[in-house]
Order: sequence, then C-alpha cells, then structure tokens
Amino acid sequence: MNLRCIYCQTPFTLGRLEMLNAIVTMNERHQNHYDAHCPRCRRANSISRQRMELFYPNWQAAAKELASTPAPVETPAPASKEETPATAFLKTEPISKAAKELLKKAPAEKKAAVKKSPEKAATTPAKEKKPAAAKTSVAKKPATTSKSTTAEKAKKPAAKTAEPKAKKK
Repeated sequence: MNLRCIYCQTPFTLGRLEMLNAIVTMNERHQNHYDAHCPRCRRANSISRQRMELFYPNWQAAAKELASTPAPVETPAPASKEETPATAFLKTEPISKAAKELLKKAPAEKKAAVKKSPEKAATTPAKEKKPAAAKTSVAKKPATTSKSTTAEKAKKPAAKTAEPKAKKK
C-alpha cells in the first residue's frame, strides 16, 4: 500500500504482512484507525480500517493461514571466522607504552633494510627535479584619482522634462 506522509509529504509503503498484522490488531482491539509511522519524520499517519481492508481483500483468510503455519525458527548457521568481523570475537584491551614503542621501532627497522645499497643507487638514474616556475612581475595599473569620478558625476545630464502634447481637433 503506497502512502504519503501528511506532515512531510514523503512517500512510503506498507507491506502486505504489515498491513495484515495491522488489520488483525485493529480487529482484536476494536479500533477504526491504524497509525503508520513515517520513515522520515517518524510521525504517525492515521489510516482508516476501511481503507486497509480495501487494499487487502480476503484478509481474514490470509490471517487464518498465517496463524495456522508455524513461524519459521531461524537457527544460526555456523559461520566461519573469515566471514564474521574480528571485533565480534575479540575483546580489545589497551596496549602498554612499552609495547607501543616496540611496534614503532619495528617498522623503522624494516624501512632501513629496504633502502637501496650504494651500488644500485649509482647505476639507476636519479630523477631530476623540475625547475621552479619563474615569477613574472605584472605591471600595475595606476590608481584612478577621486577627482575624476566626482567631476563625471557633476556632468550628468538632467532628467528630461515631458513636454505637453498638442491636442488634436
């Protein structure tokens, strides 16, 4: 059932199972309206029982089927460690300062071992640095004086006056 929130005008839907559960609970509690909550603003939108029954014909037969079928029992499948995140199984604890220092020193030692030997460095061509772009000086325009702007303002033509038109006879 497609609905539109009356407060924020966001369209949303009610699934058939949710509609069926709503109709059954309204029937049991002798209610005339169902409150469908908007997913955006979380406000309750009142839906009449007649409208719900209009969109779900034969809801009584569907309710009997739902009640007669046992609810599927979900057994958790044994998940392998690779599929589940590590945080689900491990409880982390803070590392001591001594352990942190050891972890910092270990990567520094690896970096020193990775550096090229002087023989290989001499045989491989070194990358040349690009020359820095030369800055060019731009000639600045001379500043305009304030006298010229005031003189131009004074020379503005006056507004035109309307001449009376001659009357036609």
